[in-house]
Amino acid sequence: MDTTTTTTSSHPTEVTGPVTPARDWKGYLGLVARGFAMGSADVVPGVSGGTMAFILGIYAELIFSIRAVGRKDFWNALLHFRLREAMQAINVPFLLALGSGIILAFLTLAKGLEWMLINKPVFIWSFFFGLVLASVITVARRIRTWSVVLGVALVVAAVGAYLLVGAVPAQTPNTPLYVFLSGALASTAMILPGISGAFILVLLGKYQFALSAVNNRDILSLLTLAAGAAVGLVTFAQVLGWLFRKHHDLTVAILTGFMLGSLRKLWPWKEVVESITDNHGNTIPIVVHNVLPPAFNAEVVFAILLAALGFAAVLMLDRLAVTIGD
Repeated sequence: MDTTTTTTSSHPTEVTGPVTPARDWKGYLGLVARGFAMGSADVVPGVSGGTMAFILGIYAELIFSIRAVGRKDFWNALLHFRLREAMQAINVPFLLALGSGIILAFLTLAKGLEWMLINKPVFIWSFFFGLVLASVITVARRIRTWSVVLGVALVVAAVGAYLLVGAVPAQTPNTPLYVFLSGALASTAMILPGISGAFILVLLGKYQFALSAVNNRDILSLLTLAAGAAVGLVTFAQVLGWLFRKHHDLTVAILTGFMLGSLRKLWPWKEVVESITDNHGNTIPIVVHNVLPPAFNAEVVFAILLAALGFAAVLMLDRLAVTIGD
């Protein structure tokens, strides 16, 4: 994150964070386009909106704007009804333009993804599996120096995640509290390059629920998810900022292991062991087991190709981010 220094009449004052550039309507239209790219990434498990923000050159400004919500300057201005000052403190025009693009991406892509999940689940999960598998590699590359302790932390996190996702039922509750918490956890994707918010929703059993809420304009569910995401963003921006400053490599090793073990949830071929029928006559899976493909056929070949495509896409995006960063 950039650090700029401004001077007063006698003493320099350090300001942590990027300088917010002056923008005209074209600049804000560009932010909407960047938000659309971020939203497109976040709606797909395995592609990180945080990585996309980094590639597009707005990551530092995004983090600084989000963290400002938890700072006393913003709250002092807000509590004293200095609304203009409060809006400037958290860079409201930037967040609104970016958020508009993200929402537009959700509305545009959700219907197609929900159709694929219902009608072509093997194909869509194969693509997602390739995305997340490559994300394991790209996140692991962020570790500066490997050690035995980091290796053990990765293995423990991977085993823990593998057991955890196996214990999570296929159908999770749609209570407001659970939906709120799902939104809060998923929001970490915006501040963690390499981690996908949609991936977190998959693990929590709320990915298809979120897509359905968007497509059916379920305002209450969307507001609950959004409220959770807002709280999660502000909270995790503070906590993760501290973790990455103090324990960067250990934090990344644990995240890498978590993603590796969580691949169990994304395996394309599953067998429903136990299910129930809801009030509308729909069959809802409760317990599912991963299985091998029934036969090596055209479906399996296409699924492998889709996984390879997802794998290559993430590596290409990561390489682009590294190139821009250099």
